[in-house]
Amino acid sequence: MQTEVDRQIARSSEYLDRTRERYASVRDRAKRRREGEILRRVGRIAAADVAILIGALVVGWVSPIGMGGAILVMALLIAATLFLAIFPRPRPISVERLHEVPLRALPLQTEQWLEGQRLALPAPARTLADTIGMKLETLAPQLATLDENEPAAAEIRKLVGEQLPELVRGYQRVPEPLRREPRNGRTPDEQLVDGLKVIEEEIGQMSAQLAQGDLDLLATRGRYLQIRYRDDEISG
Repeated sequence: MQTEVDRQIARSSEYLDRTRERYASVRDRAKRRREGEILRRVGRIAAADVAILIGALVVGWVSPIGMGGAILVMALLIAATLFLAIFPRPRPISVERLHEVPLRALPLQTEQWLEGQRLALPAPARTLADTIGMKLETLAPQLATLDENEPAAAEIRKLVGEQLPELVRGYQRVPEPLRREPRNGRTPDEQLVDGLKVIEEEIGQMSAQLAQGDLDLLATRGRYLQIRYRDDEISG
């Protein structure tokens, strides 16, 4: 028979496991972004180097480039590789940029912006920020076919691109010593956590509603195919 101490230990172990999973998910998402950026840079370097080599071959076909030309080609290859390995530097995502991002890219851009604010948040809010990040990652592919003019698109843009960043920025504007001072019965830390909980729930509901629409469409198509094939069998 389990004692209260055993149950408390079990609950603590479950909490630690969930925390490790969230941190692992955050690290994995950051790692995927870094790897994607590296692959893009390698692709640009390869394209530039191939263009230089093709240009050198064309010139050499018309007239031998000689030793000086070969050294020039090598210098161009080195310069292009170094330049494209350093530039362009990735621009930090700002709230103002989020207003201009296409809807299908908005969840991942907001997730990346939120990850950059993570260390400035209190511990309970960091946990919620991680959960919101995962839900934004789930929401992103669902918006690929959503029309920007749909009412649902406007609601998603308002919640993800405006209300979430404004909540975090409003908290950050509060001086550090005042963030744990009660005001009207609640501290700014508590207000931030409560607001993030509401946003997390709203994003989850939006994702579920979009998924339900896809499931309804799939079921409708399935019924249509069943009726069609049944009619074909009867007529055959």
